[in-house]
Amino acid sequence: MDVPDLQGVDVDGLRVAYRRAGSGPPLVLLHGAYEDSRIWQYQLAGLADEFTVIAWDTPGCGGSDDLPDGFTGSLGAVLAGFLTGLGLTGATRPHVLGLSFGSTVALDLVRLAPGAPASLILASAYAGWAGSLPPEEVERRYSQVLAELEKPVAEVIPAWLPTLFTEHAPPEAIDLVSRVMADFRPTGMRSLLELAGRADYRPVLPTISVPTLLLYGSKDVRSPVVVGEAMREAIPQAQLAIIPGAGHLTFLEEPDAFNTRVRRWIRAHPGPAGAAGQV
Repeated sequence: MDVPDLQGVDVDGLRVAYRRAGSGPPLVLLHGAYEDSRIWQYQLAGLADEFTVIAWDTPGCGGSDDLPDGFTGSLGAVLAGFLTGLGLTGATRPHVLGLSFGSTVALDLVRLAPGAPASLILASAYAGWAGSLPPEEVERRYSQVLAELEKPVAEVIPAWLPTLFTEHAPPEAIDLVSRVMADFRPTGMRSLLELAGRADYRPVLPTISVPTLLLYGSKDVRSPVVVGEAMREAIPQAQLAIIPGAGHLTFLEEPDAFNTRVRRWIRAHPGPAGAAGQV
């Protein structure tokens, strides 16, 4: 399956790459760790009939620039600049879907600009590792990724795949993740780990003022449903939806079910501009 070509926008001197498909109300997709926008191929194809689907490459990933040495800003601020650069503000403010690590970028956006999204969809999400996991697990994961940055990529991918999928995952989904992960940049991942590896966004959750969907796979071992339940309790207007039998990468393992949930959510929560919020 082909994906749209990369485009780019300048955010304070940083080139941020993205892929875009379709027309209609805008939906911005934020990928997880070791990934880039190619990972969203089923959403770029499957939701473009109704929405303008925009999948960014997080700085340090894919076609985006690495964060500069000594970067003191935040990914939420970069995302806010990205949305402004694409004109996704005001009546065309987008629905923002953050997956796993991408969910923490979405939460950082809301921390800085509470009204930036029309709604949030947080998939396989955390309130940051430190906000959702026991301290010993946070340090285990932090140390694991730090060590992986010194290893050949061929050793890294097999350790991750069993934590991302169930045994029933389609082979083509596993192949896609393996190919995308194989292209990760250690320098980029190191910056992201330092920025977000010990983040705790629990204080942000009660301040969220936009409708929020929490979307989890019932068999997710990295961000289990109990994490979503805790976030639902903390976020006003939050709803929790479970995709049966799916693991951490629900959007690849069960793309039809995932896309259906997203489609229904946006239809039910079109934002203040309604159908006029198109780009």
